[in-house]
Amino acid sequence: MEAFQALFDQLDRVTGTRAKVAALVDHFREAAPEDAAWALTLLLGKRRRRLITGRRLRDILRDRGGLADWLIDDCHGQVGDSAETITLLWPAVMQNLAPVEATLPQISSGHRLHWWMETLLPAISGLADEEQSDAVIALWQAVPIEQHFIVNKLLTGGFRVGVSTGLISRAVAQAFGLDENLVVQRLMGGFEPSAERFQLLTAPEDAEERRSSSIPYPFFLASPLDPDRLRETSPGNWQVEWKWDGIRGQLIHRGSGIYLWSRGEELVNDSFPELVEVGSALPNGSVLDGEVICWGKGDTTPLGFDQLQRRLGRKTVGATLRRECPMRFIAYDLLECGGEDLRDRPLEERQKMLNALLAGIEHPEGWRLQQSDHWALSGWSELDQERNRARDQRAEGLMLKNRSSPYLSGRKRGHWWKYKLDPMSLDAVLLYAQAGSGRRANLFTDYTFGLWTDEKEPKLVSFAKAYSGLNDTEILELDRWIRRNTLQRFGPARAVKTELVFEIGFEGIHPSKRHKSGIAVRFPRILRWRRDKPAAEADRLPAARQLMAER
Repeated sequence: MEAFQALFDQLDRVTGTRAKVAALVDHFREAAPEDAAWALTLLLGKRRRRLITGRRLRDILRDRGGLADWLIDDCHGQVGDSAETITLLWPAVMQNLAPVEATLPQISSGHRLHWWMETLLPAISGLADEEQSDAVIALWQAVPIEQHFIVNKLLTGGFRVGVSTGLISRAVAQAFGLDENLVVQRLMGGFEPSAERFQLLTAPEDAEERRSSSIPYPFFLASPLDPDRLRETSPGNWQVEWKWDGIRGQLIHRGSGIYLWSRGEELVNDSFPELVEVGSALPNGSVLDGEVICWGKGDTTPLGFDQLQRRLGRKTVGATLRRECPMRFIAYDLLECGGEDLRDRPLEERQKMLNALLAGIEHPEGWRLQQSDHWALSGWSELDQERNRARDQRAEGLMLKNRSSPYLSGRKRGHWWKYKLDPMSLDAVLLYAQAGSGRRANLFTDYTFGLWTDEKEPKLVSFAKAYSGLNDTEILELDRWIRRNTLQRFGPARAVKTELVFEIGFEGIHPSKRHKSGIAVRFPRILRWRRDKPAAEADRLPAARQLMAER
């Protein structure tokens, strides 16, 4: 634990990229594989099971330390993090508590990180009621004060440190003399902390590994369009295609396995079995990058994202759901063919190979697997006109890809651009506010907005939550207004006077039985503060239904 604490402190102190990578390289080289595996897992910040909730830890501190609820709540409201709140308050009560004996493994400075994560902390998690309270107090009494914050973070499962996944991958690659892209790919699909898994991650590349691996390639992501940089180039250098509103994925046939991965690094075979079935028709050693989308046979446009959502997280998909939510895989790119990695080849060449591969597919449901349409522009004056056609296609906008571009990893500007449709918008009234987290933990930055019903005596019903779109000055101004105009408190949320109007932008809108308004929107954010409009002139639900009809 001391070694990991030292790494955490060092990463917190230094700001330069090189210094952070150097610290990580030293740690990964020196730590035992079982400890390095846990360090990697924690640094990656992947969601893991919470051993004890932050609320439970705060209650233990309150009950055993004799602190008032209001004091803990106010401190938590200012700090915004349970682990940090408890760490800061512990010195105020530690002298008043007699030593507590608990049925815990003996804690010593010699215990390493994997023992904490696999033995001690799960043992505390498995206790209940007073036994657990005793164990937590005994832990706090045994741990040096400088380790309290990190131990509390490990318990609550919310560990974060200021290093990106890219820096971590670079450090692992440097530490073990590997290609960084290989490390990134090996980390795709999740990482289970074990000595064996870490040794596999850091082993030299094996030719057999690629032939039989189920692991996808890191996804190449587009950047928001920069018109100035684009117009410096010739339109002939670019291909245009629709930006479909589905789930980005990779369809893989390697060895005897068919694997469908989402961009979120989840294996989604169970949710989309018909795509796995048609994937069996791909030649062995094939990897396609594309879009998982709800689109019926013979239909000219796809169904909405709300239909696709019915499939997400499903372990079994019955005949009714298959019929009502038919699936296709719209292929954008060919990343591997015959076991050969094609990512360094130009896009134009990969597209031709993709076309030839799909033309040879023989499967009764081959219509589920098709190449995305793409075309060229004769001049930049056509760009906006093409984008405006996207709504008729039920697409989000356009993608522009350089014909000579390789398939890279992550978001590398200059090769691929996305040009999305202007968002739909409605003017809505602020109803509720809640404090944010992190550096905005002491500010109200999470907002709920409502629209007027179309009844004879209209009332406001909530339709969207948003927490982005305002600048720092507006956030501070709105925070002061919320504190002065609070009507009621519901735990961390506050109901406010219904006076302020904001224009809310969103990418999609569809019916929803789960929302009181009967509608749900995708990716809502604040476009502007409508200081010119009184609450009575905010939009009504019929305006939202009209947007749904137009979609």
